[in-house]
Amino acid sequence: MTSQLIKKIFTGDEIRNAFLKFYSEKLHKIIPSASLIPDDPTVMLTIAGMLPFKPVFLGLKERPSKRATSSQKCIRTNDIENVGVTARHHTFFEMLGNFSFGDYFKREAIHWAWELVTNIYQLSAENIIVSVFHEDGESAKIWRDEIGIHPDRIVKLGEKDNFWSSGKTGPCGPCSELYYDFYPEKGLQNIDLEDGDRFIEFYNLVFMQYNRDPNGKLTDLKFKNIDTGLGLERMAQILQKKQNNYETDLIFPIIQKTCEISNIDYFSSNDKNKISLKIIGDHIRAVIHLISDGVAASNLGRGYILRRLIRRMVRHGRLLGITNEFLPNIATVGINLMKKNYPDLKNNNDLILNEIKIEEIRFRETLERGEKLLDELISSGQKLISGFKAFELYDTYGFPLELTVEIAEENSISVDVKGFEEEMNAQKERAKAASSNIDLTLEGSLEREIDLFKKTVFNGYNSLLSEAEIKGIFLDSTLVKKATKGQKVLIVLDQTTFYGESGGQVGDIGTIFSEDVEVVVDNVMRKKNVFLHYGTIKKGILTIGQKVKTNVNSSNRAKAAANHTATHLLQSALKSVVNEGVGQKGSLVAFNKLRFDFNSSNPISKDQISKIETLVNSWIMENHALEIKNMSKSEALEMGAVAMFGEKYDDEVRVVNVPGVSMELCGGTHVKTTSELGSFKIISEEGISAGVRRIEALSGQSALDYFSDRNALVNQLSDLLKANPNQLFERVNNLQAELINKNKEIQKMKDEIAYFKYSSIKSSAEIVNSFSILVNQIDGLDGNSLQSTALNLISHLGNKAIVILGGIPNPENRKLLFVVSLGDDAVKKGLHAGKLINEIARICSGGGGGKPNFAQAGAKDIDKLSDALDYAKNYLQKTLDSHSDK
Repeated sequence: MTSQLIKKIFTGDEIRNAFLKFYSEKLHKIIPSASLIPDDPTVMLTIAGMLPFKPVFLGLKERPSKRATSSQKCIRTNDIENVGVTARHHTFFEMLGNFSFGDYFKREAIHWAWELVTNIYQLSAENIIVSVFHEDGESAKIWRDEIGIHPDRIVKLGEKDNFWSSGKTGPCGPCSELYYDFYPEKGLQNIDLEDGDRFIEFYNLVFMQYNRDPNGKLTDLKFKNIDTGLGLERMAQILQKKQNNYETDLIFPIIQKTCEISNIDYFSSNDKNKISLKIIGDHIRAVIHLISDGVAASNLGRGYILRRLIRRMVRHGRLLGITNEFLPNIATVGINLMKKNYPDLKNNNDLILNEIKIEEIRFRETLERGEKLLDELISSGQKLISGFKAFELYDTYGFPLELTVEIAEENSISVDVKGFEEEMNAQKERAKAASSNIDLTLEGSLEREIDLFKKTVFNGYNSLLSEAEIKGIFLDSTLVKKATKGQKVLIVLDQTTFYGESGGQVGDIGTIFSEDVEVVVDNVMRKKNVFLHYGTIKKGILTIGQKVKTNVNSSNRAKAAANHTATHLLQSALKSVVNEGVGQKGSLVAFNKLRFDFNSSNPISKDQISKIETLVNSWIMENHALEIKNMSKSEALEMGAVAMFGEKYDDEVRVVNVPGVSMELCGGTHVKTTSELGSFKIISEEGISAGVRRIEALSGQSALDYFSDRNALVNQLSDLLKANPNQLFERVNNLQAELINKNKEIQKMKDEIAYFKYSSIKSSAEIVNSFSILVNQIDGLDGNSLQSTALNLISHLGNKAIVILGGIPNPENRKLLFVVSLGDDAVKKGLHAGKLINEIARICSGGGGGKPNFAQAGAKDIDKLSDALDYAKNYLQKTLDSHSDK
């Protein structure tokens, strides 16, 4: 790599700050990075720097200013297999961008880009190559005549490379890209920008100037826009003079920590180890931001992406020789690297580390189950592991294909590698379809139409009845001008007293009415601050612009308010009784109950539940008056208000304060004083996923109804057991003791039956080449008794014994059980109980498996039992004859 005219090595933070400062001085408003969870329903994750501005480019939302600049965190997983293999592929990356919304265009964008990279980042002009769309003579002329770039440094490319579009229709336009040339001494003849060793594309300027119709015709947009993206990681590689993005200060400290844990030196490592180190360095950055933005590991959607990234890191850690938990340690390094620019990482530090720890422990247990599955496949006697099974081991249990192949070959088994690759390619296609495109069209869809409405004003905190105007009517997600009696509709109003479902609280029910019309509202949803009232027209005709009134069901609103306040009290009680680090992972505030999900590695004990109930009820009895205020988010957080993990908040927030008890950011409805709750009762506590517990509870009338039902149940039990309520515990305890004694008597009888049958057949063993073979049918024994009988026979007959038993436990169920038990010498002869029982059970439409010396199986076809036992006897005789000692 030649020397460049770079006077200063920029840190990653300095590169980011210099970009934002440069464009801020050119009157661009600095926009903070949006969440990785986009508002846009067409994409799963924020995959580009322009995504948060998509509604602005479409003209659906007002622009934040004429000019904007941002450093946007992004995630893409469609090329995940290239991460760590190439120098520049990542799942997580930061995109620096400057945007113009109908303000400046090509000339300013090109001039400022050149000024930034040559004056601010101090790149030499000799190291920069520019590409333009081959039909965009205007851009080429600006680069050549105004910037002064030699024509040989301007490369004209086709639509595939230098024409940006969001889809088949919609906004589009040519783009111009800046490449860094690491070896300018190679000259300008036959430049190939695809040569990744020589060139790196680092800045893309998109000139959004056309609209493409369904016929492919391009027309000029009324307002032309600029959308650019400069890759932070790529610029860091250039300015820090590194061989790849991973060795920059943005990622390498994470790799160094992994090297320390695995006792590996990065620079002297082989390529395989380096790839594993790079994958861990990349993935941990994506993981900590995903969790911080509210993604929880699961088997669906974003949760699956998070889980997959964590599992890939664990697997590659194992390839590096790391056998203990290590991800929280490297996550801490990643958080420390980025918390200055992303403060939420610091605020959510404990929750991030806890989620990672739980998922890593869970996956290590999954890996062990994968090893058992592989053992079972090998023990089954099959000679080929299918591509589907190999991919299941890889995708579900974390087994690399090469490890599956290696273990299978040791056992003389093949693996369908082609089938594995087909399964892998199918998954890649699914991932690309889910995450790689940004759709800017959405014509005719509900989501697009929602963007056309202004924010619905919610005036239902202090009143349940108010006037409103109908602004929109939807039938089957289609915007219409009117609707009539009997039709199910979605109604948009300019203002409403109905609470729209959010923050865990369900939407209100009630009526929308006037003298001429009545709509029964059974739910209210909120999309992008627009309230959608779901209902059925009971009278009249609805029309756009119609004046109506909203009337919320007061009883249900009161129940929801009580349960919402109870949820706040419950969270405070959990922090006090269980752990201050308890954080909300989800909630439901319904009319009849509340549900609260929270992080906890251990179940909540009965004693803790009792303490939580006592504490909440004491706060209810103390009759605290709630204080509700609007203030800035920063002010609220400084006061100690609790924010829901993963929730998005505006700059101005609503703070619900129960003085001395609870203070939370919350837009929900609440009681005026805690005494309105009446009472509080926890009805269940359970684990719903690794590290996440769920409490369901009741307050107010629902709690009273619960106590009444329980009292009725106690009275019924008292009548049934002929005991007064105070004696119920003693009565039930006595009945349990009687039942235990009866069960012991029954088991004793089963053991005696098993012993009798064991005694009756032990003398029927046949001798074949010095081996004692006993193959017999024994009916009436359950699985445990049949197993015990076989083991007793082996113990009696010795190391050269082979026992195969089959039987019908219960004729009414028409099921079969088999056991195979082998003495040590039989195993040494090459017999395998697991393989043998699989062959036997298959004759009776069953299957099973087990260890070399003992195995169990079940089957369905009892009519084939004799055939199966005959097969077993013949097989053993032939096998032992062929292995007879000479």
